[in-house]
Amino acid sequence: MKTTEATSLYDHLEKMSTRELLVNINREDKKVPDAIAIAIPAIEQLVDVIADKMLSGGRLFYIGAGTSGRLGVVDASECPPTYGVPHGLVIGIMAGGDQAIRKAVEFAEDDKEQGWKDLMAHDIHSNDVVIGIAASGRTPYVVHALEKCRAHNISTGCITCNSNSVLATHSDYPIEVVVGPEFVTGSTRMKAGTAQKLVLNMISTSVMIKIGRVEGNKMVHMHLSNDKLIDRGTKMIVNAVSIPYEEAKALLLKHGSVKKVLDYLSN
Repeated sequence: MKTTEATSLYDHLEKMSTRELLVNINREDKKVPDAIAIAIPAIEQLVDVIADKMLSGGRLFYIGAGTSGRLGVVDASECPPTYGVPHGLVIGIMAGGDQAIRKAVEFAEDDKEQGWKDLMAHDIHSNDVVIGIAASGRTPYVVHALEKCRAHNISTGCITCNSNSVLATHSDYPIEVVVGPEFVTGSTRMKAGTAQKLVLNMISTSVMIKIGRVEGNKMVHMHLSNDKLIDRGTKMIVNAVSIPYEEAKALLLKHGSVKKVLDYLSN
């Protein structure tokens, strides 16, 4: 039996008090970072490949179904505002299309042909990297997409929560984070989903840093999409060059990013 389908270590959940439920869920969640730590060497290899491909004009694709697909879409959608990269640099694709982000599309994950079709719609090529996300490691939509990618000389990775999965066999850089049985048996939106989210954060953040979208520890390329971010960017400039707040804000609004202001002031 796959670990993600194994019976919970807890039983009679309906008889637990609210406090017992929360404490036991939290106890299980604490296992996730330790499982990820074991996978860091594999994550490292994949990050380096993605960064190299991006610097050569490539893109990063996430492809998944259900919770896994939604997590990929979320991570991809956060890269442009956070790091000021084009919307097409990191792309999240999920079984059932955009409508499946909010509402499950029945049997979409079982369509083994559609994943590759969805990737081809983006003119995918050998400079790109595709990460298949599937807690089970056997989702047909994802597995077949990675199989086709490898046949077309496209680098592949995966994030799964089972060992020795079929998905891993089609991945050049497999990441297996085995977090153990879920608190509610088979509910991979819990520990498995948390593990996938953390690994995605690690991948995208590390890649963005390696391709130059962070300076020091600051998001100097972030989009100024609300007052909070304008204030944050203004304070970055004030701290960097010791000019008055209002002057820094005016420069930020004129040039459009912290990086552009700092480059302007250094010339």
